[in-house]
Amino acid sequence: MKWFSSTENEKWLERTDITNDAAEELKIGEEIAPPIYGFGGCFNEIGMQAIETLREEKQNEIFDLLFSDKGLSFCYNRISIGANDFAEDWYSYNDHKGDYAMEHFSIERDRKHIIPAIKKAQERCPDMMFFASPWSPPTWMKYPQACNYGRLVESDENLRAYALYFRKFLEEYAKEGIQISHLHPQNEFLCDHKFPSCQYSAEEMENFMANYLIDEVEGLCEVWLGTNCWWQNYMQIYGAILQNEKIRKAVKGAGFQWSATSEIQMFREDYPDLAAVHTECECGDGRNTWDHAMHVFELYRRSARGGASANVYWNMVLPEGGLSTWGWRQNSLFTIKDGEYTLTPEFYCVKHFAQFVKKGARMLRTEGSHSSNAAVFKNADGSTVAVIMNPYKGEKKLKIGENTFALAPRSFNTIIL
Repeated sequence: MKWFSSTENEKWLERTDITNDAAEELKIGEEIAPPIYGFGGCFNEIGMQAIETLREEKQNEIFDLLFSDKGLSFCYNRISIGANDFAEDWYSYNDHKGDYAMEHFSIERDRKHIIPAIKKAQERCPDMMFFASPWSPPTWMKYPQACNYGRLVESDENLRAYALYFRKFLEEYAKEGIQISHLHPQNEFLCDHKFPSCQYSAEEMENFMANYLIDEVEGLCEVWLGTNCWWQNYMQIYGAILQNEKIRKAVKGAGFQWSATSEIQMFREDYPDLAAVHTECECGDGRNTWDHAMHVFELYRRSARGGASANVYWNMVLPEGGLSTWGWRQNSLFTIKDGEYTLTPEFYCVKHFAQFVKKGARMLRTEGSHSSNAAVFKNADGSTVAVIMNPYKGEKKLKIGENTFALAPRSFNTIIL
C-alpha cells in the first residue's frame, strides 16, 4: 500500500501514518464504468513555443513529466485541426480561396512546433492515442469570411471540399506517424465565439456528417460527435443527430467539454454502446490557484462517475499569465518564465489521477462518507487506486477497509490499495 498527499504548501508527500482508528467509512463496490483510454491534454502552439524557450534539458524534463511514468503518463491527447485560441495567430491548412480540390492543402505550419512536440511525446508513450477537432474551417468556406464567428456555407461544393479537407488532414498526419483515432467535426459547434469557431445547428451537423464526412473518412478513423459544452442541451443536439440511422451506425462516441458532466451520464444512459470523453476541463483565469485545482478535481471525478472514458486537460503549458491571442488568461499544468518552468496546482491535481490510474482501468462504485470526493479505479493489473480530495479546512479521517487515513485539510490524495 502507498499513500501520496498534496496540499497547497506540501506537494506529493508519501505518507506512512496509516492507522486502524475508528472513522467514517468509504465503501468500495463493483465496476460502474467502461475501461478508460487514459488522461491527456491538448497540443497548443503558444504552449509548445514556450517550451522551446527553455534549455534542452528542461524541455526534456517537461516532456517526461507530461508523457512518461515519471509524471502524468498522458496517453490520450488532443490535436487542433488548424488554429485554436492558443495558436500564435489564426490559420487553416488551406487559405487559398476557392480551392475546392484541396490542391494547396498543407500541414507545413504544424511541422514547426506541433508535430515535433507530438513526436517527443510519442517517444515517451509509443502507444499514444489522439483525437482531433477543428475550431474553424478555412475562412473562405464561411460566412462571414472570418476565423472567429460565422457558419460554414451549406453548398454542396463547399461541404464536399470540407469533408476532403478532413481526409487530407488524417492522411498527412498519418504520414508523420501520427494516427488519429477519433475525429470530432467541430469544437463547440453551437457557439459563435470571438476566437476561432464555427456554428452549426443540429440539422446542419447531421447533413454534413451523414452526407459528406462519414463516407469521406471511412476507414481512416472513428467519427465522433463533438464537442459539446455544458450550456448545449445534449438531447436537442446529440440526441437529435443520432436519430439519423447512418450516423447512429457510424458514430462511436461523443465529446463533452467544461462542466458538461451530467450530460455525459445522460448520454451513456441513452447510448451505453457509445463512448464518451471529457474533452476539455474549465480553463480558469491564469492565476492557477489551489481553489481552481480543487474544482478541476470535481470535474474529473464527476465525468468519470458519469462514464467518461478519458479526462483531457486543456493547456498543458503556457507562458506565465496564460494570455491567449484573444485576451483571455487561462490556467495550465506548467507555466514558463525567464527560462524556468513551474508546476501549477492543477499539475498536482491531475497527477493524483493520472500517475497510477492506467489505460484500461475501470471506475468502481463508492458509497458512504466522503463518496462525492472520491474516485476509485481498478487497473487491468488488479491494483486498486483511490483518488480522494479533502476540500475542508479541517483534517478528515476516512476508513477504507481496515485502514484509516487522516486526510490533510484541502488536500489531494492517491492511495494504492
